[in-house]
Amino acid sequence: MVGTRAAGPDLGYPGERLGLPEEGSGAVAGWPRRIGAIVIDWLICTWAIAQGLLGFDSATAPLVSLGVFALANLLLVGVFGYTFGMRLMNIRVAAMDGGRPRFFPVLVRTVLLCLAVPALIWDRDQRGMHDRASNTMVVRA
Repeated sequence: MVGTRAAGPDLGYPGERLGLPEEGSGAVAGWPRRIGAIVIDWLICTWAIAQGLLGFDSATAPLVSLGVFALANLLLVGVFGYTFGMRLMNIRVAAMDGGRPRFFPVLVRTVLLCLAVPALIWDRDQRGMHDRASNTMVVRA
């Protein structure tokens, strides 16, 4: 045998064992979209809000930027299911039943996302530790 099947069992596509489609709306969001969304959100929270509106310099007050980022994630994901960056990248956070996640799971997800390391460790369905702990997933809108 040659290729990935020779290296081990066929694990299927990301999200298959969760009952999600392979492509299109409702499919697991890939890492390029997720990274794009978080970069957009961080830039908005740091430059536009923390520096522009609040007047803080992100070099001297990095926790202000992180606080604005956390608050924006908590409110926007909690109310709409997505942040500005997620909306631009056509992805959203969903509860495991496909609907919008409730407040407490969004709070857990936001805290772990701000710690960064849990978001960098993910499973074969591309769910980071922050998604697993909050029982959520990031899917294409």
